[in-house]
Amino acid sequence: MCFSATASFAAGGALVAAGGLTIAQTKKKYQLPFACIPLLFGIQQITEGIIWISFGSPLLNIMMTYTYSIFSQVLWPIFIPLSVLLLEKDHVRKKILYLFFAVGLTMGLYLLYFIIKDPPIIAYIANRSIAYSYPHIYSLWIIAFYVVITCGSAVVSSYKMINAFGILLFISFFIASYFFNETLFSVWCFFAALLSFPVYFHLKHVKPK
Repeated sequence: MCFSATASFAAGGALVAAGGLTIAQTKKKYQLPFACIPLLFGIQQITEGIIWISFGSPLLNIMMTYTYSIFSQVLWPIFIPLSVLLLEKDHVRKKILYLFFAVGLTMGLYLLYFIIKDPPIIAYIANRSIAYSYPHIYSLWIIAFYVVITCGSAVVSSYKMINAFGILLFISFFIASYFFNETLFSVWCFFAALLSFPVYFHLKHVKPK
């Protein structure tokens, strides 16, 4: 696939629409955060679409670059464990998910600190995808924690569809890291966005306990 503004806008539009349908499937308030995952991924993809077309407009480009970075580095390690935790009814798994959420919250705030502290984040095109100058996130232990928190929390869930979502996230990470190392987070977020469609099927077919 050739990643482009068109791909980002198309994926974003489809996910925003799917997000609306997913939210409509909620029957309990605690389901709402999980239901918002496709919508939030859609907004993130639209943000990257704007980055693609804003390279001639420095102010817009940097605004969208930082917005995208907040999504990719701060939101997801906090929001995914929290949304899975709110759905969980098994007491043992719930305790594990509390730990995932605590670590995710710590990591999200840690990465936010470096987003603010480090030199300005620069978006640039590399290998037909967008890369970001993130010196703070490419250490092995940060990436490992990030992947375990975002994917592992879904795998811990007692719901099979959420498990599948987590496993697919793991697989897509390794594909993105192997084939798109320089643009890892952009490509992985694109894959993760497309993989968020199982969220709809979970809420449609699983009755709240």
